Amino acid sequence: MKIFITGASSGIGEALARFYAARGDTLGLLARREDQLRALQSSLGVPCEIYPADVRDLKAVKAAAEAFMAKHGVPDVVIGNAGVSHGTLTEHEDDVDVFRRILDINVNGLVNTFHPFIAPMRSRGSGSLAGIASVAGFRGIPGAGAYSASKAAAIRYCEALRVELKGSGAQVTTVCPGYIATPMTAENPYPMPFLITAEEFAARCASAIDAKKSLAIIPWQMALFGRLFAVLPDFLYDRMMAGRGRKPRIATTKP
Repeated sequence: MKIFITGASSGIGEALARFYAARGDTLGLLARREDQLRALQSSLGVPCEIYPADVRDLKAVKAAAEAFMAKHGVPDVVIGNAGVSHGTLTEHEDDVDVFRRILDINVNGLVNTFHPFIAPMRSRGSGSLAGIASVAGFRGIPGAGAYSASKAAAIRYCEALRVELKGSGAQVTTVCPGYIATPMTAENPYPMPFLITAEEFAARCASAIDAKKSLAIIPWQMALFGRLFAVLPDFLYDRMMAGRGRKPRIATTKP
């Protein structure tokens, strides 16, 4: 199979690349950090193209997609994984730009990732698009308003795209991770129930995509937890979350 993954240089993206490489698949990997992409490429032992690019740059993403398809053909699976997470508080002016950046990467970056592949998948009559969202999109998490908003938008975007492509042969899977042990979650100053490794997540994610699921919440325990949170009455949710630790703001971590 041919697999194209964004945000592939670390965390979930790297784990997915290693999982698919272990299966012997051909990979296209896109991320901003060229040095980490090259190190990953050299360690995989399968045909692997790398594309240093920012998912916010549609022109660069399209060029990478076209280069991959020219060499290897239309991918069987495209995984839009690139994403960022920082603590945000609307009262701080510094965080306005952080909000914009998170939404641009996590939502528009997903659109940019899928766009170049939709027409080719329609023409071929097959293909899978997988958007990595989050259970954080089920409710607004205090101190992480931008991240919650971006993942809620990602969930609804993937849902809309799934219906748009119905009957085309191309299918869309929305993947909502719970807590995954990655550099992104390492700074979370609060308990992370049902935490799993990135390697465990990658295997379960690939299985969900292969099964053509419309929605996969990983791990399954978080599916129960997340659905409960989604229907929890506001007064209970507010009370439960009010004293919760909050992810550090990026503005407070600058040197």
